[in-house]
Amino acid sequence: MTVDLHHQAVVKVAELVSALQELVEDNFVEVLVQGELSNVSRPSSGHLYFTLKDSSAQIRCAMFRSQSRLLNFQPQDGESVVCRGRVSVYPQRGDLQLIVEDMNPEGVGSLQQAFEEVRLRLEKEGLFAREKKKSLPAFPQTIGIVTSSSGAAFQDILQILRRRAVGVTVLLRPVRVQGVGAAAEIAAGIADLHRHADVNVMIVGRGGGSKEDLWAFNEEIVARAIAASDIPVISAVGHETDVTIADLVSDLRAPTPSAAAELVVQNRLELERHLDQLLLRLGRQMRWQINLIASRLDGLEKRLKSPVERLRLQQQHVAQLWVRLVQGMRHLCQIRHHHLNLLAGRLDALSPTAVLNRGYAIVQRDTEVVFSSSQVQSLDDLRVILAQGQLQVKVTEVRGDVEEDVGSTLDGEPPRC
Repeated sequence: MTVDLHHQAVVKVAELVSALQELVEDNFVEVLVQGELSNVSRPSSGHLYFTLKDSSAQIRCAMFRSQSRLLNFQPQDGESVVCRGRVSVYPQRGDLQLIVEDMNPEGVGSLQQAFEEVRLRLEKEGLFAREKKKSLPAFPQTIGIVTSSSGAAFQDILQILRRRAVGVTVLLRPVRVQGVGAAAEIAAGIADLHRHADVNVMIVGRGGGSKEDLWAFNEEIVARAIAASDIPVISAVGHETDVTIADLVSDLRAPTPSAAAELVVQNRLELERHLDQLLLRLGRQMRWQINLIASRLDGLEKRLKSPVERLRLQQQHVAQLWVRLVQGMRHLCQIRHHHLNLLAGRLDALSPTAVLNRGYAIVQRDTEVVFSSSQVQSLDDLRVILAQGQLQVKVTEVRGDVEEDVGSTLDGEPPRC
């Protein structure tokens, strides 16, 4: 059958879209639509954008700020809701969309319900327990990556590692990250890298997408493969707001693949920053020490004097000490000489010779000094020691009373024996 295009009316795209828009908007002024929320987004404008879907179809939706701010709940991916609104056509893209004026939650969607069932079952088995989490190696040399080889996530990871971890080996285990069979491939990829002896840490993930796109990472087979790995596993699935079962069971969750690469080399970067800080501190300390030593050298240089001058000062000091020594010795000698004269005078005063010089004598009988007349008898031979010379005498008379003789002696008459 041949169609004659020359006899048909030709319309422009804008005219066709405008006709469709008029047809749709006139016939669907207000509708109630039940479905599950997906790809919920709230930009800074305050408008709410999302997809309403069921098991076999989906439609884009927009809820403007004036209506969205009146909602009494926060719409989340996976929630089942009933939306009231009007159907419209967006001319710029020719898209069919639902302009939502009101929204009420109805219950948990099928995907969200499946997610909760898997989460509760694995949580009861202890796969999410904190004590089972393994620490990341401080300086990994080989990093295993389980993701799509053609996805942006792998390129983001490589870019980070090339910039921040030169010399690190990267092993990619390419897998499908969405669609039928993707979960089994991801689990097999984790097992393959686990058998690789050189792998120190593993990154498992993909870029952002809808809940359906990320569903492979909610499968139980992937969770059990991560739990069975002795190698630390970092999950990096979607964006920061996306939470999967893989995130819960992994040893560490990264909000994005790029963040996972940064977490892997974090210790290396911290060490490099620490070394840089130590080098700066060492440089400052060395400059401070050099400046201090230079200042001290300047001070010592100013205080430094010629050895000749120092010797002259020492000679002057020695001469002064010598003068003080001589004066001290002379003074000491004078003191000693005066003391000696005093002692000599006292000695002379006590000397027997001095007593004899005053006219007294020492009388001895044999070797015994005679103190009393009772010591001698008549006709005894006595020796009289004088100041000059000695006398040998014989006793002719002995008297007991000497007062008269002493008195006469004191009057100047010499005693008589």
